[in-house]
Amino acid sequence: MAEGSALLTSAALPEPPLARAADTAVFVDLDGTLAALQITPQDVGPDARRRALLQRLRAALSGRLAVISGRALDDIDRVLEKDVPAVAAIHGLVRRTAWGEIVAPPGEGRIPQAREAFESLARADPGLLVEDKGAAVALHYRRSPQAEGACRELAARLARSLGLKLQEGDHVVELRAPGPDKGEAIAAFMREAPFAGTQPLFLGDDFTDESGFAAVRGMGGLAIIVGSRRPTRAQYALSDVEAVHDFLSAIAEQPKA
Repeated sequence: MAEGSALLTSAALPEPPLARAADTAVFVDLDGTLAALQITPQDVGPDARRRALLQRLRAALSGRLAVISGRALDDIDRVLEKDVPAVAAIHGLVRRTAWGEIVAPPGEGRIPQAREAFESLARADPGLLVEDKGAAVALHYRRSPQAEGACRELAARLARSLGLKLQEGDHVVELRAPGPDKGEAIAAFMREAPFAGTQPLFLGDDFTDESGFAAVRGMGGLAIIVGSRRPTRAQYALSDVEAVHDFLSAIAEQPKA
């Protein structure tokens, strides 16, 4: 089995070594990695300490910082106050380059049909939350965990009937148009300035981050899982969001060579 696809048990993984800012590109997930998970996505908002950290990190990396998230692009900008130009949104489906060009699939396809089905289920259970991302739609059941089976069954059925891609995450199911995943988005960034020619590093916490772990390992980079203890393609682990902030701060505060 190739290194990038090998599954390891994250409980036994060591902490990552300190990466050299001068020759590293940092890719980082948002929820559960840069920001603690909340009951609903809208409960996560701007944070002065996180913003200062990302500003220091971007400067130390000469701009080689990108956020790779399942959120919609506008929502990422809301949380991060538009401080990070390079972003992959909706799990890599929509990408904004370091110079501001947006690469996105044409139209929404059959997403409106999926959204209507999710909303129908949510009307019967006020604990469910439908998140409309335009090119994707998510159904959150964190406030109604007993509905997990119904949510997953509906999402799987809609994926088959509508030809959509199903993504399962932490108390959420999501349907999106076919297209790039997080790993492919990272690979695209690594072909562009200012990322090209450096070593990639990716931090993420969820199953949707596994394609990113595989991609950076395939490029000789560092894959770091945050929080959960499960089989993973990452080769290093950090305990929680605070540990992520400490790790990124250490990269940002290295003395100039």
